[in-house]
Amino acid sequence: MRRLPVYFLIDVSESMVGEPIEQVQDGIGTVIQTLKTDPFALETVWISIIGFAGKSKVITPLQDVITFYPPKLPIGSGTSLSSGLTELMRSIDNELMPTTYERKGDWKPIIFLFTDGVPTDDTEEAIKKWNTVYQRKANLIAISIGDNTNYGLLEQLTPHVLRFNNSGAQSYKEFFKWVTASIKATSEQVTNSNTDTINLAKSTPEAIEKVDTVRMRQIVDDNFVVVNAKCSNTDKSYLIKFRRDIEDSGIMDLSTRVYRVQGAYKIDENAYRDYSGLDNSNLKVSTDELYGNPNCPCCGNQFGLASCSCGGIHCIKGDGENTCPWCGNIGFYGASGGGFDINRTLG
Repeated sequence: MRRLPVYFLIDVSESMVGEPIEQVQDGIGTVIQTLKTDPFALETVWISIIGFAGKSKVITPLQDVITFYPPKLPIGSGTSLSSGLTELMRSIDNELMPTTYERKGDWKPIIFLFTDGVPTDDTEEAIKKWNTVYQRKANLIAISIGDNTNYGLLEQLTPHVLRFNNSGAQSYKEFFKWVTASIKATSEQVTNSNTDTINLAKSTPEAIEKVDTVRMRQIVDDNFVVVNAKCSNTDKSYLIKFRRDIEDSGIMDLSTRVYRVQGAYKIDENAYRDYSGLDNSNLKVSTDELYGNPNCPCCGNQFGLASCSCGGIHCIKGDGENTCPWCGNIGFYGASGGGFDINRTLG
């Protein structure tokens, strides 16, 4: 039986931390559960998951639907789309069965690329290689989670550029129903009509829509600020995520850029290192732009964002003496009278 390979190429950068990564993980679980009840999918569909942040790794190698178990998705620093594409192309080379004189090879694979931001690396060479060698061999669907993505760049990869409106849990359910329906429809099509063109299901405009890439191109992604912090009591790492908001300044219709806290989240430190690229850019953000200071998710300290003179961000109980878990220095902490720059990550 010829296989229909399905690859999920998933952005696991820091801006996905919290609800987005959890909903994507749950959604993939739902996709697999539903495909296991479909006779065409059971005969043809094989699944692989590749994660990319600053680096990229195969999370689950290509395997049949019956034995597939949805993995836990990691989080890493940076958004290296070129690394993700390179890992995808390597997997296609290593895992797909080509057509020979003796046998028919695999059907043209379906690739769902999920991303919520802008690449933090140079993608030119990887995109050129994809378009030259692999584009005709695969059906790639690029999906923007929200509207903060560089659509013009995604347009270089595929004509199928879609925007997912992540307005809540129900929209995620509708979105992954569409993913499942598209896989099932294509699986049935290759089985019955012996053609490997993709058969995308009809989408719900409230959940997913085709992007007008000319109108919606963006270059700079400044919609999130993510801070890498460490717990003073447990020495464990966590991320604090802020989302961009617009605050009315009241002066000549001008608005001020601010970021409001969405939460603080524990992370798997080993996975974070594995998926994070080197950050030599020394990115900063002013505390004047950040609104909110969540509790530490590791120990419950009241303030999850305090800054040491070494630049390390960590948690504290309140004003007074505290030891920085990054450098070991003991200092006296209190509220600042004005804004100052702190370290931020690539996001």
